[in-house]
Order: sequence, then structure tokens, then C-alpha cells
Amino acid sequence: MSGIHPFRVLRAKPLWIANGVITGVLALLFAVFYVGANIDPVDHMTKLPVGLVNADKGAVAGGKQVSLGARITESIKKSTASGDKIDWKVMDEKEMKDELGEGKLYGALVVPADFTSSATALTGAGTTGTPVRPTLTVLTNQSAGSVGSSLARAATTQAAENASLQVGRELTVQSRTGQAKLPAAARLLLADPAAVTVKDGHPLDSHSGLGLTAFYYALVLVVCGMLSANVISGQVDHALGYTHNDMGPLRLHRPLIRATRVQTLAISSTLMAVLSLVMETLVMVGAVGLMGMDAAHLPLLWLYSVCAIAVSGIGALTLLAVFGTPGMLVVTLVFIGMAVPTAGATTPLQALPGFYRFLAEFEPLRQITGGIRSILYYDAQGDAGLTRGWVMMAAGLVMAALFGFGVLGWYDRKGLHRIPTETKPETAAVPA
Repeated sequence: MSGIHPFRVLRAKPLWIANGVITGVLALLFAVFYVGANIDPVDHMTKLPVGLVNADKGAVAGGKQVSLGARITESIKKSTASGDKIDWKVMDEKEMKDELGEGKLYGALVVPADFTSSATALTGAGTTGTPVRPTLTVLTNQSAGSVGSSLARAATTQAAENASLQVGRELTVQSRTGQAKLPAAARLLLADPAAVTVKDGHPLDSHSGLGLTAFYYALVLVVCGMLSANVISGQVDHALGYTHNDMGPLRLHRPLIRATRVQTLAISSTLMAVLSLVMETLVMVGAVGLMGMDAAHLPLLWLYSVCAIAVSGIGALTLLAVFGTPGMLVVTLVFIGMAVPTAGATTPLQALPGFYRFLAEFEPLRQITGGIRSILYYDAQGDAGLTRGWVMMAAGLVMAALFGFGVLGWYDRKGLHRIPTETKPETAAVPA
């Protein structure tokens, strides 16, 4: 025994410096990734896709065919009021419904078929009966993300209100040149004639978390893969006799079974692949069976989720094997720190700063979330994110295998073994 009291290690400057640097950098990075990505989504928003539909059939006014809907959509498309924040996509109603149903649009503005006839009727020229106030419809899409849908709703509502004022100016001029003299109340209505209504463009079931169950389900899968990688890595090392295993007051150790680094990663990855079947089954039982989450295509959801856990877990195992003790910090940053803000589930990618949009191109959580969202909300359509999810998971698995087995194979060839040949650890179970 050295006779040195254990608490004297607190006097060691390297201990304070190393832990201070690691924990400080980790805190700074999480603040940058989480707060920085979401601090001002409106200012960072660029080309948020919103549909613009003109279903107006027009009407005859003053002896001429008039289409106020065409004027409105053209004016909105050319307007510079929103800069490049909104990407107005002019399309017909079918295209709009299809793209809302694939999560490609965050909302839409629809000019109905009777807009011109209803609007011109307010002037009182050539009409009988009580005129009907024209309506502009704003469609939201919470399935594409609640924040993105809210941003689209705000921009679309503003565009609709501006369009109403523009139409009101035209109708006011028309009423002054006509023969009918309108009462004061009618003139006031004519100045802002269109009513703006808001509807859900792609309704979800009640147990869909307002469009967030896909994100949280995907997050559970990634966390299962990441945390189980840490557990599996430790248990494999214990089974091979490389590390002790503390069980309460006992420290257990198995006889050493020498294995190369490549063999160890192969063993761990095999365990991960098999246990992913168990983990996803229990995740589905908990989320769908016990908590009642709305879900369709259950066999496909199960298969996709098993692969998501396996790929996330094998990727985490690779980082742990290559980087050793610091590997868990790298895993945390890659699978949680950088992944959650760039998943595109809460804040849309179009409302993130450029650096975060770059990360989103390959961050695993974004790819997995896209596939889960397609299965849960969009009838498992490939164009809605499912195809990209499968492709990116396959690419991630290949990259993890090449990186992990390549680097570990190099370690083995260089003789960088985990325990030198002459080292013989104790094999007895003794009190900790």
C-alpha cells in the first residue's frame, strides 16, 4: 500500500484540467447545437415550401371575363415581401393534396372556384339576392412538423390578407365606376372582402402527438441503439475477461479469452443485430400497445425500426471501439447532440442556419425520422422519406463497417493489442 489518502488525487492539476476541458467543451457544444439551431427560425428561414393553388373559374364583370384568382396567385408569386423565406409552389389541387400527403409542403393557400363570382357580387352590379363573401383557404400540415406548419400558416395568412386588400382596391374602383351606389357598410366590406379560413390540409389521428410521434419514436430507436452499444461493449469486454464487472459489493472477473479488436467488434455487432429484434418488439409494445400511439403498417414499422436500432447501435459500437474511452462522448455528440436539432421534426430544415442544414444531410436521426414519418403519416410512400431512410441506413452501415473494421484491423496489424501478452489479470471474485 502506498499510504497516500485517496482524496489527495484532488490536488492533481491534470485531473482538474482534463475533466474541466472535456465537460466544458461538451456543455458548450450542446448549447451551440440545441440553442443555436432554434434561436431564430424566422430569420434563418429560407425557401420554406408552401403550395399556391388557383381553382378560381373566373366570372364576367363589366362585360369582360375576369379572374381575380389568377391575379392573386401571380401577385403572391412575384411579391418580394417575404424575400426568399417562402418558396411559393404554384400547382393544382391534386398536386397540392399529393405533396401535403408526402410531407413536401408545410402548408398551402387555395383560391376557391367561386372566388371571382363571389367577390364581384359584392359590388352589387348585375346581382340578385344576398352576396356571399369570398373565402381564401389557408391549409396547414402538422404532419410535416408543428413549427414549420406554424411558420407556413403565418406567411400564408399574411399573403391572403394582403391579397384581400388588393382585391378590395380593385372592387372599390369598379363600384365607383358602376351605377350601383353602395351603403357605407357594404363599402367597408368591399375594402377587405375576403374571409380567411384555416384548415388542416393533412389531418392526423388524435394519438399522433400533433405530428411529433414520428420524431419521438425515431429518437427512442436511436437512443436504444446508442445506450445498448455502451452496455453490449462493456459486457463483451467482461465476457472476454478484459474488464472487471462490478455487481454491488462484488467485483467479478472472467478468465481472459484473447480476441483481436476486429473479433471483439464482430462479436458486439452480432449481439446488437440480434438484440435489436427484442428491443424494437418491446418499443412497439410500449408505444403502440400500452400507450395507444396511432400507427399503420405495423410489420413494416417493426422491420424498419429493427434496422434503425441495429444500424445506430453498430455505428455507436464502432466509435466506442475506435476511440476507446472518449468514444462515448463522440457517440453522444453524433447521435444526440448534433442529431436532435437537425432531425427536421420540430424546426424545419429550411429554418435552420446553413451549418445545421449541412449536418442534416447525413445525421442518422433525420434519416430515421423521415422513414418513420412516412410509415406513420404518409401511408409508407417512398417519396415521403421512406426510400431515403432505407438508403441512408444502408450507407451508414457500410461506412461504419469500413471505418470500424478498417481502423481496428490496422490497430491489430500494428500490434496495438488491448492487453500485452505477458499480462494475466486475476480471475477470482473478490469484494470491491
